[in-house]
Amino acid sequence: MPPAPRVLIAPDKFKGSLTAPEVAAALAAGITRAAPEAQIQQVPVADGGDGTVDAFVAAGWERIEVAAPGPTGASSTAPYAVRGATAVIELAAAVGLVKLPGGQLDPLGASTEGLGVVLAHALDRGVTNIVLGLGGSASTDGGAGMLRSLGAKVLDRDGYELPTGGAALAHAARLDRSGLHPRIAATEFTLACDVDNPLLGPTGAVAVYAPQKGATVTDLSILEAALNNWATIVGAECADHPGAGAAGGTGFGALAVLGAQVRSGIEVILELLDFPARLDGATLVVTGEGCLDPQSLHGKAPIGVCEAARKAGVPTVAAVGRTLLTPTEIRAGGFTACYCLVDLEPDSARSMAEAAPLLERIGAQIAVDHLQN
Repeated sequence: MPPAPRVLIAPDKFKGSLTAPEVAAALAAGITRAAPEAQIQQVPVADGGDGTVDAFVAAGWERIEVAAPGPTGASSTAPYAVRGATAVIELAAAVGLVKLPGGQLDPLGASTEGLGVVLAHALDRGVTNIVLGLGGSASTDGGAGMLRSLGAKVLDRDGYELPTGGAALAHAARLDRSGLHPRIAATEFTLACDVDNPLLGPTGAVAVYAPQKGATVTDLSILEAALNNWATIVGAECADHPGAGAAGGTGFGALAVLGAQVRSGIEVILELLDFPARLDGATLVVTGEGCLDPQSLHGKAPIGVCEAARKAGVPTVAAVGRTLLTPTEIRAGGFTACYCLVDLEPDSARSMAEAAPLLERIGAQIAVDHLQN
């Protein structure tokens, strides 16, 4: 009698529909229904954007909730995950677009202060390794708000502290670092990031991402000039570093002041989740996300999972909401097969609303196609 198949289910979230743990649970239910003998391990993943903390909590890390202001200063809370001396912090959960009251954009005034509050809380706990997931930011403040909450002061030429937000950085004359949290020097900061944009210029934080945060043409000029000034006083040598433009320039602030290093989001997260060890003895890996598209091929979670599985010699299939890739591109990405919700329910609104039962059906089909002799 052949050994029972071992299936590792490692999806990212289906944005606007299901969290990564919910996706994994639905797929597991379908596989179990069609192949009850299968041994299933659920390892939800993320690439550093929203849902990163959820993935670690699902893996057994402790969830810590912190009172922290949202991107426009409204009272809010934000979670992070901790295990031992390592904390995983998600920018989006503190100051992301999802934290804007009523979804009201504030491209010039939104800040990363709340993120700094979460970082300070983790430092106060005594962690020595912080992984900061960058993505989904609502602000373009170069990380100034984050640094302010960590004890730095952003001063104008008369020595007065500036208000929050990216636009105010046009008047910055000095960054006073004397009050920075004392544990920063003894802490390793890793930026989990899937973009390589510099801080400034046509591929920088403002030009590429600020329009998504509500910036008008006039706002773009204001913010670019402000970040240019910010780079001059904080550390121009870091402005061109790949990832400096991530999350409205938060990457730059972390590189220049916190001494952070930038790594592929999915790579560092799979490493922390001990993913290579989990692949040992696996028969099949199932991954996925809401939309598998050309951008997915450049560092997104499913590709990272697939690459790790390929190195271990384990085939990988994708379960997605929809795909914009051709069958040839899917195979070139390393996937044995790709299953789409829209093939079962063409209406996108209904597909998103009924994602869980549709994923159960896909899980059952995956079991039939790949687990039964």
